[in-house]
Amino acid sequence: MSVRIVDISEVTKPISSPIRNAYIDFSKMTTSLVAVVTDAVRDGKRVIGYGFNSNGRYGQGGLIRERFAPRLLEADPNKLLNEAGDNLDPDKVWSTLMANEKPGGHGERSVAVGTIDMAVWDAVAKIAGKPLFQLLAERHKRNADPRVFVYAAGGYYYPGKDLSMLRGEMRGYLDRGYSVVKMKIGGASIAEDRARIEAVLKEIGSEAQLAVDANGRFDLETAIAYARMLRDYPLFWYEEAGDPLDFALQAALAEFYPGPMATGENLFSHQDARNLIRYGGMRPDRDFLQFDCALSYGLCEYQRTLSVLQTHGWSPARCIPHGGHQMSLNIAAGLGLGGNESYPDLFQPYGGFPDGVRVENGIITMPDLPGIGFEGKSDLYAEMKRLAA
Repeated sequence: MSVRIVDISEVTKPISSPIRNAYIDFSKMTTSLVAVVTDAVRDGKRVIGYGFNSNGRYGQGGLIRERFAPRLLEADPNKLLNEAGDNLDPDKVWSTLMANEKPGGHGERSVAVGTIDMAVWDAVAKIAGKPLFQLLAERHKRNADPRVFVYAAGGYYYPGKDLSMLRGEMRGYLDRGYSVVKMKIGGASIAEDRARIEAVLKEIGSEAQLAVDANGRFDLETAIAYARMLRDYPLFWYEEAGDPLDFALQAALAEFYPGPMATGENLFSHQDARNLIRYGGMRPDRDFLQFDCALSYGLCEYQRTLSVLQTHGWSPARCIPHGGHQMSLNIAAGLGLGGNESYPDLFQPYGGFPDGVRVENGIITMPDLPGIGFEGKSDLYAEMKRLAA
């Protein structure tokens, strides 16, 4: 029996917070929550796929409602099916979404398409009756590893937040099982940031490692000044020092910072990923790539990105996506990525893990839930059910 998409719903939800990084504050931040409703029935329930976009980029309700959802709903349903005709084909859905779109300009539309793509993959795995990570592993003829490394992202600038509060935040992450924590830099003077880094390192000691994130704030001179300061410390990585498209800055920085660096969360296509590898001086033996499928046209495009990386000698294990969502957790477990970001205290209910999943020594174990597993996270699924209703 063939499968049809019968409706696509979107709602733009606030995920606002008084926090800020070196570039933006999150006082007006939103996300798009999407439900892709199918006519398939499993275990007596209609199959509905859900998706949302990652934090840091605003919700894309206008593009989804006005352009991409109508394009999908107006398509010939038979042209969206797999060869067997018993499930949706995510690549055919993606091609339909991108029909009549010019190449280049990977900005807002990549977020809109990535959000719908997440919901489609959720539905496809549910129709197949499998966790998405298992489905991906089978398609790529590899063994799925349900254990995924995660790190705790935080350390934002916050009104009235002093060093003792910063240390307390990081201690809380260690108490919850994390072995790597991340904090923001670049939103204060270099002297203040040095004091913040030293406070955190004193707190975590040998129990964990610290990563720092400048969120693209620095020009080359400032990036180098920070690199000279940061190389005094045993950091997990130095993240996104300059503008994400300034590949020359990134390449030059490697001469001054021998430790691991990370970037890529604000690159939204496999073409941009390829340019980063070609011209950004990234080192496959130590650096990390942070492409986020929910911001960059979805999993269909992310698989193309992984293919580009492989062509250039990069292992998927060097990819640790931005965003802290369950979609990337499934990709990490199914396709052998190096891990995933996590937001233990922020951007709820969209971040985090299904209920009962705990971090142990920096590792979580994926639950055996069909699809992406949203139904296992009660606070998030409550929002999703309201949208579907």
